[in-house]
Amino acid sequence: MSAAEKWTPEHLRSPVDRAIHLEQRRAQLLPIIDDLRRLAREMEAEVKEYGAIDGDLPGQARLRARHVSRPLFKAADDVEKAIGDLISFNGRFQKSYEDLPQKRQEKRRQKAVAKGRAQQAIESPRTGADPAPTPASAPAPAEKSQFGEVFDGLRRGA
Repeated sequence: MSAAEKWTPEHLRSPVDRAIHLEQRRAQLLPIIDDLRRLAREMEAEVKEYGAIDGDLPGQARLRARHVSRPLFKAADDVEKAIGDLISFNGRFQKSYEDLPQKRQEKRRQKAVAKGRAQQAIESPRTGADPAPTPASAPAPAEKSQFGEVFDGLRRGA
């Protein structure tokens, strides 16, 4: 990608291009962050030297200097946060659009395998002796066939 060409959403679709974009933005923003912090420190030192203005309370000059220079420090922090946001974007994009389809495909495969085992277990004949004898209060054979062997082990309460 040439320097004159701008980044578009099509450019950010591949992991390699997103990594390149992140490194380019980081290279652009880190000097800005350093410059803002340097400027904020120098400005804070400069306004601290102004001293008190007639009518100030004790310590008010120092508070005023901090109050004036704080937005520069905040601007540097915000630009630094932008780098973190770009990293978050890369991670979320990969998780949501690259990894999610593979994850869902794997879940479908596992579900199909589990369904196949369940179907095989249902269709396979049961081995072993006859089911437990039914008590006298058991339902009639017609009703029993309707529910299968689900209620065979149940007894009526006393």
